[in-house]
Amino acid sequence: MTENAQQQPSAPITELPTQYAPAEVEGKLYERWVERGYFTADAKSEKPPYTIVIPPPNVTGSLHLGHAFQHTLMDALTRRKRMQGYEALWLPGMDHAGIATQNKVEQQLGEEGKSRHDLGREEFVERVWQWKEEYGGKILGQMRRLGDGVDWSRERFTMDEGLSEAVQTIFKRMFDDELIYRAERIINWCPRCLTAISDIEVEYQEDDGELVSITYGEGDETLVVATTRAETMLGDTAVAVHPDDERYRHLIGKRIKLPLTDRTIPVVADTHVDPEFGTGAVKVTPAHDPNDFAIGQRHGLESITVMDERAVITAHGPFEGLDRYEARSAIVGALRSQGRIVAEKRPYVHSVGHCSRCRTTIEPRLSMQWWVKVAPLAQAAGDAVRDGRVAIHPADMSKRYFDWVDNMHDWCISRQLWWGHRIPVWYGPDGEVVCVGPNEEPPGTEADGWTQDTDVLDTWFSSGLWPFSTLGWPEQTPDLAKFYPTDVLLTGHDIIFFWVARMMMFGLYAMDGEAPFKTIALTGLVRDERGKKMSKSFGNVVDPLDWMDAYGSDAVRFTLARGANPGTDVPIGEDWVQASRNFANKIWNATRFALMNGATVEGPLPEPAKLSATDRWILSRLNKTVAEVDAFYEDFQFAKLSDALYHFAWDEVFDWYVELSKTTFMAGGAPAKVSGRVLGEVLDVTLRLLHPIVPFVTETLWTTLTGGESVVVADWPNDSGFRDDAAEREIETLQQVITEVRRFRADQGLQPGQRVPARLDLGGTALAPHEAAIRQLLRLQPEGDAFTATATLPVAGAQVALDLSGTIDVAAERKRLAKDLAAAEKEKAQANAKLGNEAFLAKAPDHVVEKIRTRLAKADEDIARIRTQLERLPEA
Repeated sequence: MTENAQQQPSAPITELPTQYAPAEVEGKLYERWVERGYFTADAKSEKPPYTIVIPPPNVTGSLHLGHAFQHTLMDALTRRKRMQGYEALWLPGMDHAGIATQNKVEQQLGEEGKSRHDLGREEFVERVWQWKEEYGGKILGQMRRLGDGVDWSRERFTMDEGLSEAVQTIFKRMFDDELIYRAERIINWCPRCLTAISDIEVEYQEDDGELVSITYGEGDETLVVATTRAETMLGDTAVAVHPDDERYRHLIGKRIKLPLTDRTIPVVADTHVDPEFGTGAVKVTPAHDPNDFAIGQRHGLESITVMDERAVITAHGPFEGLDRYEARSAIVGALRSQGRIVAEKRPYVHSVGHCSRCRTTIEPRLSMQWWVKVAPLAQAAGDAVRDGRVAIHPADMSKRYFDWVDNMHDWCISRQLWWGHRIPVWYGPDGEVVCVGPNEEPPGTEADGWTQDTDVLDTWFSSGLWPFSTLGWPEQTPDLAKFYPTDVLLTGHDIIFFWVARMMMFGLYAMDGEAPFKTIALTGLVRDERGKKMSKSFGNVVDPLDWMDAYGSDAVRFTLARGANPGTDVPIGEDWVQASRNFANKIWNATRFALMNGATVEGPLPEPAKLSATDRWILSRLNKTVAEVDAFYEDFQFAKLSDALYHFAWDEVFDWYVELSKTTFMAGGAPAKVSGRVLGEVLDVTLRLLHPIVPFVTETLWTTLTGGESVVVADWPNDSGFRDDAAEREIETLQQVITEVRRFRADQGLQPGQRVPARLDLGGTALAPHEAAIRQLLRLQPEGDAFTATATLPVAGAQVALDLSGTIDVAAERKRLAKDLAAAEKEKAQANAKLGNEAFLAKAPDHVVEKIRTRLAKADEDIARIRTQLERLPEA
């Protein structure tokens, strides 16, 4: 009937404290799990592997709700697989977060009145390592609070020795394969962080700017260009027009005067120009705009840099030394005084790129940088999904993935920082360029004229190696052989571009075409209860630790899992966490009651023929729930599996089975022992099903119930295939009777504990064995000699006759219901009048009309309900 028996090493405990106190047990339980090595994977094991590598959080970071959300889901997956008999490895670690960490330490130095240049490179890097040891990794302790079942013995850091060797190895290999090269191109430059950043680290937002239209040229040879960045005109080297634009055909090939300078620039014809946009003429600044750079390349234009790394004007003349914004105002003023301003629009709202780290406006800048040639790598990453080697879940997210990998530009990987993996390239005195691999000596010394490149690699370069570098690559380690490829990458859909695609490219390249994971499971983002993005500026950011302190880690985890529909954003509010805390308390109280009434897992379950219909019903529902939860796990439907467990545990086990069994327990004897064994089985399996989502409360209850070592290493429940549809129908009928009579009692204003004489006619149903339970749950006492049926309820083939005389004031109740009926009928009449008014319907907005229709439907429901209550009342 079930396949879920556990071998118990010790006798179970039959008592629990009256209340569950998460703070008193969570920390102790977690440390016990770690000490016993439950989360430590064995590469020599013969069990099938199951691997997840954690998306490495920044060393500067702390646990936010997004982390808690994804960690809850990853933990649930690995805990379940461990219980299913897999050698489960969930590998933790941190990212060195180049820009963010360097900024932290530079701020610290600034408070001391120093800069990194005062220390020099080596001493500064040592200072960063000191900061990392003292302040970094706060999130690791917070992961313990959440209950993350990670293998701490394998914790990695992107700057540790092994991962640094992996970075140097793959750089050297890609350099030799001509997949890494150095070139001067337009990059995104942050004047605050003083480094290049990649396209996907630029966040665009609508800013208030200005659009200024300027006359270029003199006399009959003039045209008008419009710009939002007037300061860049100092670096203009052409004006571009479309070759078919008749307005400017006579100017193509000629040179015109560039205002505020002593230079003339050519008018070039380029199909990139849209003749319908603006004036159809575009100023070309190849050193300060990516599109202009492309035009410059096509026409052999000079690139003139007019700003330094801090966005200060360097062009000789009256604007030299001004900040870009100061220069913009000064240049527009100078043009205005010359009469060259045709139009000015302020504010002009347009999309402006900002540094995702510090929010500074990005400055496109011509710079010599290192690049990855992504075309062949991106092709391989796309093909791995197209041919089915890697599945993206949900499948409709594949389009976003393909949109990125199929249109990827070469990736700028050099950063002008000191903290990070320094580029392993040396430059010789005669122009030599030598890339050095691990364990290779530099080609020469500084005394010989050799210098190493001063830049470091983009942080995402090292994190892109994470699925295999953390397992020991480039060495052929036992971990790499056992646990690569990983099984699931679970991460937010917002970093498909940052991380997922890059891991795919690197993994396929380094591991000879073997993708780094079998499935990419994409989640949504956590939002507040109104669906609004969480932001400090909105004042709606929540620290999950505050909720853990108030309600326990299980409550936070269950709330997050219950909202986790694949790829869909997750709204969350404190009320929902409170509800999850209530669920944990319900589990606790129900198990405590069960233990006090003889629930046990000892001995085999009786054969179905020896079980009551109630027992067969709950065992049938239990096995269906096991099958349902398994199917949801395989489809990453965390919200649905959490909801299924919630309703099975609360509604069917605690609210129905436990309540229906109370009469059996009260009667004692052999039936009570059978029900105790069935209840023990149901709780045992239910707690194991719940464990991956709510590990702490289930550990306490399961070990108390079963005497087992730990639910962490217990067997995952199996669906035995036992079904009893007849018992399910019987209990469903019983539930209908109880629910309907409860509703009637509530309608009559009876108190829940108030006893009422009743006569039960169950002859036309299979409910006769349940009469004692019906009377117990409905507070129905036997009919006496003076019994008079004042109300009779026909329900599901049964009849329940009640004697309400003396229990309610019938006259007062009729008066109250008549008043409610009159109000409902008035509401209906008003709604009908409006909906029947053609003039009103013609003018009213759709949402107003819909609201009135809703009011009408509600009034109809109220009228029907009140009339039924009046009919059921006895005569006064």
